[in-house]
Amino acid sequence: MNLVCELLVGAAAGAHTSTWGMYKDAIHEGFTVPRYLRSTIISLVWAPILARLAELDATTAAGIVILFGLTYAVERATTEFWKTFIRDEDQSKYFIPMQFHVFGHVPRGRVTRLLVGLGYVGVGVLLVWLVMRVQPAAGTEGPLWQILLVASAGGWYSACAGAFKDAPIEGFEWLKFFRSPLWAAFYGFLVSQFTTSYVLIALAATGYTIATLETYKTFFFPSKPRGKFAGKPITHPEMLKTRQKFVPLYVAIWVGVAVVFVLGLA
Repeated sequence: MNLVCELLVGAAAGAHTSTWGMYKDAIHEGFTVPRYLRSTIISLVWAPILARLAELDATTAAGIVILFGLTYAVERATTEFWKTFIRDEDQSKYFIPMQFHVFGHVPRGRVTRLLVGLGYVGVGVLLVWLVMRVQPAAGTEGPLWQILLVASAGGWYSACAGAFKDAPIEGFEWLKFFRSPLWAAFYGFLVSQFTTSYVLIALAATGYTIATLETYKTFFFPSKPRGKFAGKPITHPEMLKTRQKFVPLYVAIWVGVAVVFVLGLA
């Protein structure tokens, strides 16, 4: 039963990511089942692994809350690492290159990109290590300010990486830069009601932050193209209607997440 619940959580987290990604990109790239299911499959693989590593019980509300956010964050890290540092793809269709670039210039050598990617991962590992170093002793809780600071770590990591990639091309926005850390701190406070592990709080908060901001950018401004497609024409106008069929699934997942949060806090 625990494995079934882990897979269900993984499927929900993956379908959530798959849906907002498709909703924004399909009008420019078209729709294919493999592309849509990519995040879902990766999440299905990661969810049971993460549940074991974190010793989570996915049959409980607390376990589901943490595992959903954790799976979301790790799937995003996995997919973005592949797209940014490993995959070779024609970048001319993008306004902002999706592969690693410096002021729009994409290094040709895959080895160069991979080495930079390993450095990027190294910074993430260092952050996790620092978070573990400030973890309070077992049976004790840290002060609220410390929890909020730790929870915002993933948000700062994401904000700095995003600014490095996007700001040289589309400009720097202070509100956009601070948005991720602030949301991560908020979700860290919520997740801290279910676990005292600073690592789990930080990673799960990062996952929920990504889910929230992508929902805001995708469904509150559906006519505004993603930054990577800014100024690019809509090449698959039929998807403007087709993509609406996936919205009920997306809303249902959010409702399920909210219900589990409430049940866990009750």
